[in-house]
Amino acid sequence: MLGKTRRTHYSNEITTSLDGSHTILMGWVHEIRDLGGIIFILLRDRTGIIQITAPSKKTSKDLFKKLRKLKKEYVIEVEGTVKKSPKAPGGVEIIPSNVKVLAKSQQPLPLDPTGKVKAEIDTRLDSRFLDLRRPEVSAIFKIKSRMLHSVRVFLEKEGFIEINTPKLVASATEGGTELFPITYFEREAFLGQSPQLYKQMMMASGLDKVYEIAPIFRAEEHDTLRHLNEVISIDIEAAFMNHEDVMKILERLVVNVIKDIRGHCKDELEILGRELEIPKLPFERLEYDEVVEIVNSQGVHLRYGEDLSRAAEKALGEIMDGYYFIKSWPTSIKPFYVMPREDDPSKSYAFDLMYKDLEISSGAMRVHEHDLLVEKIKKQGLNPRSFESYLSAFRYGMPPHAGWGLGAERFTMALLEIKNIRETVLFPRDRRRLTP
Repeated sequence: MLGKTRRTHYSNEITTSLDGSHTILMGWVHEIRDLGGIIFILLRDRTGIIQITAPSKKTSKDLFKKLRKLKKEYVIEVEGTVKKSPKAPGGVEIIPSNVKVLAKSQQPLPLDPTGKVKAEIDTRLDSRFLDLRRPEVSAIFKIKSRMLHSVRVFLEKEGFIEINTPKLVASATEGGTELFPITYFEREAFLGQSPQLYKQMMMASGLDKVYEIAPIFRAEEHDTLRHLNEVISIDIEAAFMNHEDVMKILERLVVNVIKDIRGHCKDELEILGRELEIPKLPFERLEYDEVVEIVNSQGVHLRYGEDLSRAAEKALGEIMDGYYFIKSWPTSIKPFYVMPREDDPSKSYAFDLMYKDLEISSGAMRVHEHDLLVEKIKKQGLNPRSFESYLSAFRYGMPPHAGWGLGAERFTMALLEIKNIRETVLFPRDRRRLTP
């Protein structure tokens, strides 16, 4: 039982300036070294690891026996005195006066939270609650948390209003069959694959600039290192802006996030061995036509009008470094709501933000004219009646507008040079994994 005692410090708050001070720490037993006459315990909490040192000559017999019974991942409360120690991690250790076991852990453990014994990704995900106790894993999610916080602060300062759109929808957002059907009382519904249609309607309500950070669902049968079936999407939509306007917002957001993480996540970046460079503005902008030429020059065949294959992305990534945009995509391979260019309707005002060979965001200026939108819906083999509530918003004063969606997990992959998207999700959902 916890009782009335409460933690006085986290491990990272214990510094040499507290030498001689009384402290109460709570956390998990990370490692134990029993050298006979002295016991060393590494206590781990969410801020780091601190050494508990118990010499037999300075520790009561009862406490020494209690310490010897501890096992890895026991949850403990440690009361003791802070002591300077040049040999201890961080130059400080705790001399315990009392230790209380708050929860025991079964032995053996499904995996080693110290990371000394390597585990395959499936083993790690099966016991994710233990995997997350590894400092390098928890560091990823602390940085991801800071990234999402930074995104919100940035967008609020830019005048965006946060919205929440439905995730149970009656029809496809972008057409196609990449939808998860569900039973919705007496009829069929689907898990939302994008907030696109709703954020356009909310923007047109007079809110002008809106954003949402929420899950999206794609029933794609991918089995790759960069695809999942449930991810977090950071979406914006802005009235009276074109594609270039929202591209500028996006690149400034990326730079702002990187600066914020550099300032607030130094320990986590050090754990991961990652140094974040601040990219220069503006990001380079490539025309789709240029990309086709670059990819083919690298010996990878890409025909005009095709989306980028994985081989094409890799070839492009060998030439391009850091963040850059691809714009003027062929209209034929973009969703119906993307605006064609006036000078050449075969090309669109669509863009992707890339990081080396990884697509992390897609956006465009949108069609805001009702009749053109209906025409484009029909051209993609869709029934306008299925989009009646959406189309109604375009009959009553829809302003010119643009927006984008940024994948939170792919952005995290780019920030931390992570190769497997599953590393950036607490509990990944792909075609093979639905638990835990």
